[in-house]
Amino acid sequence: MAFVVGRHFTLAEIAQHLQLKFVGDGAVKISAIAPLHEAGSSDISFLSNAKHVAQLSTTQAAAVIVKPEHQSQCQVNVLLADNPLLAFAQLTSLFDDLPDVSTGKHASAVIADSAKIHNSVNIAANVVIGENVEIGENSIIEANTVIADRCIIGKNCRLRANVTLYHHVRMGDNVNIHSCAVIGSDGFGNAPTGGGDKYWQKIHQLGGVSIGNHVEIGANTCIDRGALDDTIIENGVIIDNLVHIAHNCIIGENTALAACVAMAGSTYIGKRCTFGGGVCIAGHITIADDVHVAGMGMVTGSIKEAGQYASGTGLLPVKNWRKSAVRFTQLDKMNKRLTQLEKIQAKE
Repeated sequence: MAFVVGRHFTLAEIAQHLQLKFVGDGAVKISAIAPLHEAGSSDISFLSNAKHVAQLSTTQAAAVIVKPEHQSQCQVNVLLADNPLLAFAQLTSLFDDLPDVSTGKHASAVIADSAKIHNSVNIAANVVIGENVEIGENSIIEANTVIADRCIIGKNCRLRANVTLYHHVRMGDNVNIHSCAVIGSDGFGNAPTGGGDKYWQKIHQLGGVSIGNHVEIGANTCIDRGALDDTIIENGVIIDNLVHIAHNCIIGENTALAACVAMAGSTYIGKRCTFGGGVCIAGHITIADDVHVAGMGMVTGSIKEAGQYASGTGLLPVKNWRKSAVRFTQLDKMNKRLTQLEKIQAKE
């Protein structure tokens, strides 16, 4: 079912917005985006995966975004794009139904006198803003968010409800942080005392968190502050929900972390890397640019070359998995026996 938000555009207007060529009736009205198999006469759809090309001949959409080579297979109006997925992504901005926020500063907000906040910033109910905080123009701070002392927030940022920024967190422009994310909490730094009631001595975390421009951080994600230097999230990084980034990690430009990635401290991630859901990354390692790790991968050492990586075993019936697990424990003995047999064979 299409998602209708009460907005209507002609195909010609959409083509102009996307700077694409259309073929068909430019006056047809479009009110929503929908999948090919569900789209109706007022919906627009797209084909980004060739395995669904058969749906072009049956779709009831008003128009479809397709590659030029698929135009002849589509029986409805088309928008021609070399990258239909990118065109779809750009089109979603026209149909976004994100509610408008009230302007100004809510009376219940608590704002330190030393805070420097541009007069275009919107601050919702129950927000708390600490000393010497700076917030750039057109940023939005939603309800119940806490921004501790000495934080710097750039232009056009949006902190969703219940976000928490500990002290000395800095971010650039166009940063979007989703609800319940915690930025700048203490890194897991402790030193053993050697005994006694207080076995662990806390290492106070003296760094901060530095976030670049055009960064998105998902709900319930935690990014720890650095022990001495900052934890750094570079420009263009996108982080899904429930991700943990430990102290002093550096995440390179345009890297993407899917949900439930967990990263230990002092890890350096290169540019344009991707990590599937549930990937675990050991600390004090370096990962090169353009590395792609499949979901549930376990990264225990540095990766020096770009490429695709995976670890673990695929899902098996429990009976088969148990047999394989037992055999895995026997691999060392089997290797020693094989080595002995090879030596015997070499002597014969």
